[in-house]
Amino acid sequence: MRRDVLSTVKERGHDGKSRFVSAYEALYAAALPARRSGPLYGAFPYPTKISPETIALLVAAHTVPGDTVFDGFAGSGTTGLAALLCETPTPELALAAKRLPVTVQWGVRDAVLYEVGALGAFIGETLTNPPEPGAFRRAANEVLGAAAHDDGWMYDARDLTRDGGTIRHVIWSDLLRCPRCHRSVSLWDSCVSRAPAAISSHFTCNRCACEVAVDEAERITEITADEVLGANRLVRARRPAWLYGRTGSSSWSRPVNQDDLELLSRIDRAPLPDSVPVVAIPWGDLYRRGYHQGITHLHHFYTRRNLIVFTRLWERTNAYSRAMTAALRFWLLSYNAAHATVMTRVVAKSRQPDLVVTSAQPGVLYVSGLAVEKNLIAGLRRKLSTIARAFEAVHGRRSRVEVRQNSSCSVDLPSGSVDYAFTDPPFGGNIPYSEVNFLNEAWLERYTDRTEEAIISTTQNKTLAEYRRLLTAALAEHHRVLKRDGKLTLVFHSASAKVWRALQGAYTDAGFAVECAGVLDKTQASFKQVTTVGAVRGDPLLLLGKRSVMAGPRAESPWLVAEQLRMDAALALDPIEATAQRLYSRLIAHYLSRHEEVPVDAESFYRWHRRQGATRGTGHAGRRRS
Repeated sequence: MRRDVLSTVKERGHDGKSRFVSAYEALYAAALPARRSGPLYGAFPYPTKISPETIALLVAAHTVPGDTVFDGFAGSGTTGLAALLCETPTPELALAAKRLPVTVQWGVRDAVLYEVGALGAFIGETLTNPPEPGAFRRAANEVLGAAAHDDGWMYDARDLTRDGGTIRHVIWSDLLRCPRCHRSVSLWDSCVSRAPAAISSHFTCNRCACEVAVDEAERITEITADEVLGANRLVRARRPAWLYGRTGSSSWSRPVNQDDLELLSRIDRAPLPDSVPVVAIPWGDLYRRGYHQGITHLHHFYTRRNLIVFTRLWERTNAYSRAMTAALRFWLLSYNAAHATVMTRVVAKSRQPDLVVTSAQPGVLYVSGLAVEKNLIAGLRRKLSTIARAFEAVHGRRSRVEVRQNSSCSVDLPSGSVDYAFTDPPFGGNIPYSEVNFLNEAWLERYTDRTEEAIISTTQNKTLAEYRRLLTAALAEHHRVLKRDGKLTLVFHSASAKVWRALQGAYTDAGFAVECAGVLDKTQASFKQVTTVGAVRGDPLLLLGKRSVMAGPRAESPWLVAEQLRMDAALALDPIEATAQRLYSRLIAHYLSRHEEVPVDAESFYRWHRRQGATRGTGHAGRRRS
């Protein structure tokens, strides 16, 4: 018998009665925490990724030293990192494993990762096979030193007393047109206030007093010369509005002044590097006519200053060995799309004295009307520490991680050669990874083949049926390469019952059946989990075994099941269990573990939950009045 698969633990239900369940049932019954912190998680931003420490717990729970782990939708390679962490766990990881109902044996595990995306494969390759951290730090500091010497002048600024300093970041503002008097107004001047920070969704024209919703106001456009393309283009008019700087250890901010404008004029006269990529953007599902106006090529996502600085940084990495060049470019790209482009933005948070600068929104290509231009040299210096610590966490391990940039619809591994698989496939049409990742892939000159990208996409002409077909083919390969008693843990997230049924049909047709179901407790919601109507917080976690079970019809009303889940949650010690998002995840797990079709979308479930809350509130109020 491989491991203690058939061992049991005693648990007490909400009804007070004790029962024996398998160790794996107990493992999946609790919400497994997945924190978004630590150097390995923070080394490179990638949509919907899971912390490698969480995956390491699952890998350790389902395997023994010497086993091989497989992931056919590897993303940025976190399953490979998890295998590396199992060799010599951190004290925190070892302590977390002691709380599991399954006995864990630490030691070497090997991993084979398949990822169709070019960027994900590059991240996985570099992070699971890093260079010696000390040598990396020295090389990165050399690159930064040369950048500061040659290009640091581009970030010069003076504070309010005219002392010399450096730019931390500059806020650029769109220009709007008043629909009544047709006067040009700055979005910054008309909608932003500080101390306390606020960004209004309306503005009042200071000439004609017309009150206008920002979303309904016309964005002013202008024709500008594109030196890279040798042509003119029509773009949204944008002007620098506010500057944040540093002098010594003191931080300060002020309006953009004439000195700043003269510096920008000097930068306009500086030649662009010859190696600036000339790459057209293959716009697809993420294109929006409004805020993407005039953005047709890679360089349009940068201010001229940051385009020059980033390109020269990229050029300097060529002076090193192939492996070190890859590591240095990993570091540069980790900062690129989220912080070096005009997709960086400011937000106003309650009770904050000033606006908060944040990165680009993950999973989209959104350009704010208040775009932020960051100091790349200073930002990359800060990011260097995180990257180096991530390399230190896994460098020198004996475990072997192989990353292949290929579709998992055709896996070049022998049948029955894998002990365990963990995977996190694309969630329908939630995120078009190849489109999101294109900004980094263009710098690498290494692109995703979208032919077998499992996605629901209008621009790729991939329907729900095509998505299911690709998922089925990939999961069938997971089934083939797994040993007879091998298990597959699958994480999935969708607010659509149709997408859940497509997933269920895919793993059923591939020869899998659900043995246990639980929830992955993501302690910080992603952008789409916060903003999408009917979004799910907490991804259902499925343990699949190699046995065939046909999906059956629904045997129970979803509302009766939901009410029972709500009653169980009320007795739990964790208030998160009583939230609508968690209850929906539990509802999904309930139906899938019984091999029944998911009956209801998240949005419909949340409406039911709100009605139940309103009804209970009315009932309580009535009892108080009596």
